[in-house]
Amino acid sequence: MEAVDKEPGPRRDTAVRRRLLRATLAVIGSEGIRGVSNRAIAAEAGVSLGSLTYHFASQDDLLAAALSMFVDEEVARLTAIAGDPVTSSGADSAIARTVDVVEANQRSAEQVAQLELYLHASRDVAVRSSAARCYAAYDELAVRFLEANGIAEAGKYAPLISSVIDGVELRRLAVSDGGPDLRLALRVLLAGIRAESSQRVSPA
Repeated sequence: MEAVDKEPGPRRDTAVRRRLLRATLAVIGSEGIRGVSNRAIAAEAGVSLGSLTYHFASQDDLLAAALSMFVDEEVARLTAIAGDPVTSSGADSAIARTVDVVEANQRSAEQVAQLELYLHASRDVAVRSSAARCYAAYDELAVRFLEANGIAEAGKYAPLISSVIDGVELRRLAVSDGGPDLRLALRVLLAGIRAESSQRVSPA
C-alpha cells in the first residue's frame, strides 16, 4: 500500500477517495460500466480492497460520486470559459471558442466515461442528478454563445446547442470517422434559430 494510505485523518480520506474516483473514471473509459468491479478499481487506484469498501458502501455510490466529481470539475471549467470575453465577442469568435472547448476533451478516457455514465443515469436516480447538473453547465455556456450572436430568449434555445454538440461527439467516439464538421453544424443551427426567433417576433 502506498504512503498516502497511511496518512491520518481527513487528508488521507480525501486523497484516497479522489484516487478511487479518478480510477473509476479511468476504468469506465477503457472498459465501460461492465468493467467496474471493486478489484479493478482498487488495482487502478493502487489501494487495498478494504480501502475501497471503507469509502464507498456500494457500486452505485461509487458511480454517482465519480460522475459528481467529474461534474464539479467540468462546471468549474465551463464557468470560467463562460466568463471569457472571447466567448461573448461575436459569432465567429464564439463558434471558434465553443469548438476549442469541445476539442480540448477529444478522446479522453474521462469523456468516454462521462457518456457511459449519462446512459447509466437513465437507470440510476443518484447518477441522474449529477448528469442534470452537468447539462445545466453546458446549457449556460450555450446561453453565452447565443447571446454573443444576438439571440433573444437564449435559454430556450441553449439545450439545442448542447444536444447537437453531444450528438457530434458521440458519433465521433462511436464511429471514429471524425464526425460532422462542428463549426458547420453550429452555423447551420444558429441560422435556423435566428430564422425561428425572427418569425416569433414578426408581426402577423
